[in-house]
Amino acid sequence: MISTNTFRKIKPIIFLAIIAPSFLWSFQLINGSLGVNPIEKLMDNLGEMGLRLIIATLLISSLSEFKKLRFLIDIRRMIGLFAFFYVTCHFLTYIALDHFFDISFIIKDILKRPFITFGFLSFVFLIPLVITSPKKILKKLGYNVWKKIHYLIYPAALLSSVHFFMLVRANKIEPAIYIFIILVLLLYRFYYKVIVPRLAQ
Repeated sequence: MISTNTFRKIKPIIFLAIIAPSFLWSFQLINGSLGVNPIEKLMDNLGEMGLRLIIATLLISSLSEFKKLRFLIDIRRMIGLFAFFYVTCHFLTYIALDHFFDISFIIKDILKRPFITFGFLSFVFLIPLVITSPKKILKKLGYNVWKKIHYLIYPAALLSSVHFFMLVRANKIEPAIYIFIILVLLLYRFYYKVIVPRLAQ
């Protein structure tokens, strides 16, 4: 079993591995090697990375409940913050590079097109998680209130995966897999947090 101290030593490597793609894609955008539609490609890459990290956060939360995998909890916050970083970059690319801060058009686009509505709502749901992520905020709120706020990651994950599913025009296998994983994790959480305690009464 990997100890928490041992795992902390490799956190910087995980940090660099997660942030590296953002620098690579930025460099590719600048030198024109992101394909025929570089802005759309950048936006897609950032969004997909954000979704994968959201799912990774959910998976870590479930796996860390097992004694031998408890060390994973030490990296959950970092992965969650990186998920928000990539989702924010995805959204900013849409606002700044795709629509040049045309706020009136962006608002109409969010309200008019369901897949953009879902993506925007997912982003909004992630904001309270980031605000309450510091340990001092957890202490002020209390664990029970903090935990209820952080359940927002489930609707955020579902909405972002549906956003991705609706966005993909051709092969929808990848987004369908993401939706399936999220639903399985949600059902697992519901069973062990709601059903099992009731059966034990």
